[in-house]
Amino acid sequence: NVAGMLKNRRLARRIADAGFGEIRRQLDYKTRQRHATRIVVADRWYPSSKTCSGCKTVKAKLPLHVRTYACDACHLVIDRDDNAALNLAALAAAAVTGTGVAGDQDTVPAVSKPRGADRKTRATRPRRKAEAGRAGGATLPHQRQEEARDRTQAEALTLW
Repeated sequence: NVAGMLKNRRLARRIADAGFGEIRRQLDYKTRQRHATRIVVADRWYPSSKTCSGCKTVKAKLPLHVRTYACDACHLVIDRDDNAALNLAALAAAAVTGTGVAGDQDTVPAVSKPRGADRKTRATRPRRKAEAGRAGGATLPHQRQEEARDRTQAEALTLW
């Protein structure tokens, strides 16, 4: 999300100077034309950090300040970045063999994708309904929505 990073006044100049578009263009050029290989691009919303590399359970929330990934299902404890790297390597391997989940847009048909870090996992404000509700949009305790729970990757793919 380069546009989002450019809004940070402390990083904007360095992000603009990095030229992410040029890096992506050169990677694409060198992999396709020079070396006759493929580049696999993960979807922007692919939950590589939130997915367990052992059992593929997807966490509902994983704040950025939590640097160690601990799976509640299989009790795997691993560094967050190492976990994401293992998930992306598995995604690339699956895309090369043709059984990819997301990211390889050349061969994989449109597949629903699990929610990512920047998407909201619960409603922060209840929606107004014409038939029910109270003044000012207040809700009673039994009307509140439940928070998202951890789910397996297969369940996450079928939700969207």
